[in-house]
Amino acid sequence: MTDTEVLIAGAGPIGLTTAIELRRRGVACRIVDPLLQSPQYAKAVGIQPRTLEIFEGMGVLRQVLDAAIQLRGQILYVNGAETGRFDLALPPDVPFEFVGLPQYATERILRERLTALGTTIERGARVTGFEQDEDGVRAVLSRADGEETVRARYLVGCDGAHSTVRKGLGLTFEGAAFAEQYMLGDVELDWSLPHGYGVRSTHQTDGVTDDLLVCIPLPGRRRYRVSMLVPPELASAPAASSDAIEHGFESGPQPKLAHLQAVLDRLAPEPARASQLRWSSVFRVSHRIVDSYSRGAVFVAGDAAHIHPPTGAQGMNTGIQDAHNLAWKLALAVAGVAAPGLTASYDAERRPVGEEVVGRTVRSAREGIGADSADPDYVIRREAQLLIDYGDSPIVAGADAGQLRPRAGTRAPDARGLTRDAVTFDLRLFSLLGRIDHTILLYADDTTTGPVLREVERLAEVAVAAAHGHLDAYLLADPKADVAETILPLIRDSAGDFARAYRARDRSVFVIRPDGYLGFAQRAAHESEVVEYLKSTFR
Repeated sequence: MTDTEVLIAGAGPIGLTTAIELRRRGVACRIVDPLLQSPQYAKAVGIQPRTLEIFEGMGVLRQVLDAAIQLRGQILYVNGAETGRFDLALPPDVPFEFVGLPQYATERILRERLTALGTTIERGARVTGFEQDEDGVRAVLSRADGEETVRARYLVGCDGAHSTVRKGLGLTFEGAAFAEQYMLGDVELDWSLPHGYGVRSTHQTDGVTDDLLVCIPLPGRRRYRVSMLVPPELASAPAASSDAIEHGFESGPQPKLAHLQAVLDRLAPEPARASQLRWSSVFRVSHRIVDSYSRGAVFVAGDAAHIHPPTGAQGMNTGIQDAHNLAWKLALAVAGVAAPGLTASYDAERRPVGEEVVGRTVRSAREGIGADSADPDYVIRREAQLLIDYGDSPIVAGADAGQLRPRAGTRAPDARGLTRDAVTFDLRLFSLLGRIDHTILLYADDTTTGPVLREVERLAEVAVAAAHGHLDAYLLADPKADVAETILPLIRDSAGDFARAYRARDRSVFVIRPDGYLGFAQRAAHESEVVEYLKSTFR
């Protein structure tokens, strides 16, 4: 018998994110995976701006950007003619753009970060069974040389579309498979298309697509992940049972360079020669989602909870946000300071997101990204995963849809042009956030008086106590505010960017959760309201 606080099944990007976020908070965990070596294929290649914000907090942003390529846009062709071109350009309030990085490279960076935190993956071990009791979970790990029973407070299933943890919980996984089969390949393309742009080229007959080519840029000189419909000689029969989950790479014959070249010859917008095939595979796509993301002390995340078409690179990124949402809540529960319903809020917040992503990616696969909206700013922010809203969450305070944005439940915006004593350069708001604990921002405008300042300082003291110390407090002040004698860490909004982004005025209070979402946002807040909100998270 061995013990740990959290046992994580699956060492892909979702399991690694879970483990890193737990270890950053000092939580003991074990992470197991049945594969003896990490996969070397590019299952996922797109990293969203929101995920880069997460990676910044995790301490891996530099490594990711060093290895990645910026995804600058996509060019659309139908029957050989260019029909559209869009740029993946985000507004200046968003700190990061879209990048491309093969999943195996993302996993390598995350593994190295986890190792630096003192935890390594236990390979060749699979969770084959578990049972829950009032003290947690008793799980069985199976290896080639036998079994081990592990006692854990919590179990997190990040073990993919065929999740053993999901099946052990008895969760439903409703949905269906796409009739089409696809093939993928990682190749060099000798063509003159602009650097960093993807290509989607289709052939249509009477308005119906009957042939498809998608090329996504990868790091390296003219490297692309190409995707296309599978030829008859590589196709496999669909599963006999409707309950079978047909999602992911097939174990049958692998496409050869000639198979990929044949499609390029038909659909590439200009003559293109493929070479240097790094890997290839045939794969199927399904769309399914569980009826619950958790039961008791057991949780599922990533493909174990939701699968869908890869349209818009939503899958891995959604799973990473699952893990990022869950880990800080588990850490507070392990520390014994979590409110009774805190871990249950994982399902309340993340399952609606999963449902929306599954539905949207299915529509996008049929109709194209953004076909449901004429607002390009909305579409780009949505695809970048910047519009996720937890306004209906039980641990978000007063998220009234009529409030000024940003309101509680929405992503906390970044702000630039901040200054503080002893620092000779401007700061970003995100650089202030510890990303481990909550952060309370108390705003002081140029009308703030001494008595009001002392009330604000008192509010910060009470809030820190209510959060059992898991709360960093800052005074954000207008450049003209007379608050230099404050006992709080003082940040000047020298460029006015914070006041604009947050619609801040005197006595505005904002609480940013460790996952970067606003749990509380009020422009004239009182101490009792802040404390009442914190009780939804902290016991």
